[in-house]
Amino acid sequence: MNLIPRDFYLDDIFDDLMSTKEVNNMKCDIYEKDNKYHIEMDIPGFEKKDIKVSSDNGYLTISAQKETKEDEHKGKKYIRRERAYRKLSRTFYLGDADENHIDAEFSNGTLKLVIPKMAEENHKKFIEIK
Repeated sequence: MNLIPRDFYLDDIFDDLMSTKEVNNMKCDIYEKDNKYHIEMDIPGFEKKDIKVSSDNGYLTISAQKETKEDEHKGKKYIRRERAYRKLSRTFYLGDADENHIDAEFSNGTLKLVIPKMAEENHKKFIEIK
């Protein structure tokens, strides 16, 4: 571990230019099973109270926001601080989902959603030819 301050020798400039950081840290798997959509999303470092799931007109939005309390940092002189505040969000379109019966569970940094599909309605019409 390097304890030299990060602004030493312009390190931050090179960090930004040669960054390997990923843009979205909310990685997920989506699959279909038993006429339901399943979403398993990794949201490490957050607690259940930090996560919100909403649905609106077929769009499912998962967001996580974490703020630090200032009293946690008294007496500390940070050399590098990257975990102070984070806000993440992802939106998915699930047009045939039953938004009224979504189940969600968060455990060990993984959010699991089960979204039932709406019953398929037959809109097929036969037109009589004259």
